[in-house]
Amino acid sequence: MIVWVLYDIKADRARAKAAKVCKLAGLYRVQHSCFLGSLGGSAARDTLQLQLAALIDEGVDKVYVFNMNRQELQQTVLLGQAFDKRLITDEVQALFL
Repeated sequence: MIVWVLYDIKADRARAKAAKVCKLAGLYRVQHSCFLGSLGGSAARDTLQLQLAALIDEGVDKVYVFNMNRQELQQTVLLGQAFDKRLITDEVQALFL
């Protein structure tokens, strides 16, 4: 499952923690407050959403989580210095050492 996470979080500390949560989930930073990547499924997405919800002030902050499949990602239009679409896949990847 490919997901986009976009957020507008006012508090610096909460914003930094949100970025860390996204990175630990394996998402790729596309812009300062925008992440994209593959998650293992709906349970991983739900976990990420709960972690992000715990960081925000619901009266002030905003977090958006959008699902996308590989075909939809390939149809996106990228202008300027865009990210490399080949870095994002909905396949499970593993590293064996």
